[in-house]
Amino acid sequence: MSDEFNLIAEMRDDRGKGASRRLRHQGKVPAIIYGAGREPRALMFDHNKVLRELENASFYSSILTIKVGDKSRAAIVKDIQRHPSKKQILHIDFQRIVEDEKIRMQIPIHYIGEEDAIGVKIDGGSVSRLMTELEVSCLPKDLPEFFEVDISELELDQMLHVSNITLPTGVEISEIILEQDQAIVSISEIKEIIEEEILEDEGEGEGEGEDGEEGDGDSSADSSADSDSSPQENVTDEDKGE
Repeated sequence: MSDEFNLIAEMRDDRGKGASRRLRHQGKVPAIIYGAGREPRALMFDHNKVLRELENASFYSSILTIKVGDKSRAAIVKDIQRHPSKKQILHIDFQRIVEDEKIRMQIPIHYIGEEDAIGVKIDGGSVSRLMTELEVSCLPKDLPEFFEVDISELELDQMLHVSNITLPTGVEISEIILEQDQAIVSISEIKEIIEEEILEDEGEGEGEGEDGEEGDGDSSADSSADSDSSPQENVTDEDKGE
């Protein structure tokens, strides 16, 4: 791995939504670390420092070093809760790792050669990224930072599949993914959409039924249905995993 991430953490004893809310007001991020046959531990991190680390895309697919006092533990990110409207991290789940146990991770796919692709440069097509990451299983030492896929030779109306990704030694993907061999990227023709102006004849009333009478429709029922529906609440304050 080319990037190393060291996170300084503190232990915390308080649990629950109220405790987590107080930590966030203090500029901290509540977190939990679990796995490797040990009990889960509640941690907290400096929010601004974590936010800066998250700006690096490699953070999400790297082995992290979490330091608590004079002790350190290797871990990976398993889940991040973000505020729906603010630039704020609400909670992070980490999983401990050990050298001889395989881990499962989502690894990003980096596409290169898009502008020089035959289907783009010569035929004027457009690149469609159908997959941006792929789940793998491997030992921590074999974990790739990303997969690089060269599409410079891809022609119009052609696509590449999962089987076209070169897997490093020790890295595996599930049999189901192999069997499905989903398309990961394609180049297709850019279709121009022409909007036609619709002219209405004078004398034709809007909303009239087949017999020329104004249709009563189901507007009242639709209105009632709309008034009864409400967006599902996004619960974000609960301290996940605790």
